[in-house]
Amino acid sequence: MAPRTGNRGAILGACIGNLLEWYDFTVYALFATYIANSFFPSRDPGAALVKTFLTFGAGFVIRPIGAAMIGAYGDRAGRKAALLLTIWIMAAGTLLIAAAPDYATIGVAAPWLLLLGRLLQGFSAGGEIGSASAFLAESAPDGARGRLAAWQEASMGMSNILGALVAFTVSSSLSPAQMQHWGWRVPFIIGLLIAPAGLLLRRSLHETSEFELERTRHRSVTPLRSVFGEHGAALLVGFGLSITWAVAVYVLNIYTPVYVQHAFGFTAQQAFAASLIGNVFFVLTCLAAGRLSDRLGRSTILTAGVLALLIAVLPLYLWLQAQPTAGVLIIVQSCFCIMVATFVGVAPAALADLFPTGVRATGISLVYNAAFVIFGGFAPAILTWFTQQANGSAMAPAGYVMCAALIGLATVPFFTRSCRNENLR
Repeated sequence: MAPRTGNRGAILGACIGNLLEWYDFTVYALFATYIANSFFPSRDPGAALVKTFLTFGAGFVIRPIGAAMIGAYGDRAGRKAALLLTIWIMAAGTLLIAAAPDYATIGVAAPWLLLLGRLLQGFSAGGEIGSASAFLAESAPDGARGRLAAWQEASMGMSNILGALVAFTVSSSLSPAQMQHWGWRVPFIIGLLIAPAGLLLRRSLHETSEFELERTRHRSVTPLRSVFGEHGAALLVGFGLSITWAVAVYVLNIYTPVYVQHAFGFTAQQAFAASLIGNVFFVLTCLAAGRLSDRLGRSTILTAGVLALLIAVLPLYLWLQAQPTAGVLIIVQSCFCIMVATFVGVAPAALADLFPTGVRATGISLVYNAAFVIFGGFAPAILTWFTQQANGSAMAPAGYVMCAALIGLATVPFFTRSCRNENLR
């Protein structure tokens, strides 16, 4: 499934920021227990973990601001300019988290520095998805938008693989004391090494011809005013699809490796290994789903993905609860990743199909980030609390995913009516 040579630069340049974003988010979640002990010391480990995930979610609060500002900037100044800006800000946030002194060193200032790092990451991430998805969609040759746009979410899987591999290697190589003292910072330092490569790749990008053509037209209204004033239906449809996207990713890909450690007694190494294997299937399924959506239509593949999430998530969680073995965990995590990828591998192209060129980055950024703020970012904190109240019941994460899947299932028919590309409805 390798991209054609002419598209490789566009794919690498657009996706490397998404890879860095999700890598940072992945290692934050995977090392949440160590971060909790460093920045939120407490006699109640569960309460400290909730605070850590609340800080994780706080980065999402600012994402709509980043979406509005960077998305509109990308629709005015160009996709390349926006992509360069996001990776600079993202690197600054990662550096702050990696270098922030812990609570024992500077007291209450420590969690505030952690929060500032997350806010920078969140602001940057708010504008990343819209600009990158728009760039990939507009760089695609005829009939290949799904194939190229699928690399956006495939890069998330690649970042999860990298994050899980780094987490597994670091946690296996260091003692628990070393992990707590300084080892958890190593993955964030590794993430910083991605930023220079990203800057070089993005500087070499050429603006899309579709955007250059749009820029020659005189527009009297800003992208924000235009998208709200003229594309309200597309915003609602995109928001509905993004709810399923957000919940599926954060519950099944990001939260589950942490959840199974506390709810079912798996070790960190077992959880990281299952996440690594599952995300291999995630990447491959994303790319396959994107290709199929170019041939069979976006709605067909979106429906298949959302039905799988609705039907299969609870039985898989219950199986894992009944038989908490490493083999079952690998199978369940792999199934989760395949189901999520079937839906989200098509989602970037689907959102791009909803909006015209002049407001595409803004529109995608707004609906994606609104859904991720409300339904995704705080999901780990909410589900950690619910799981504690329910003594580890699998109903909390499974029920949340199923509710989101119902929203997605109800939204797909409206996408079919609103899609701007009649051949791919």
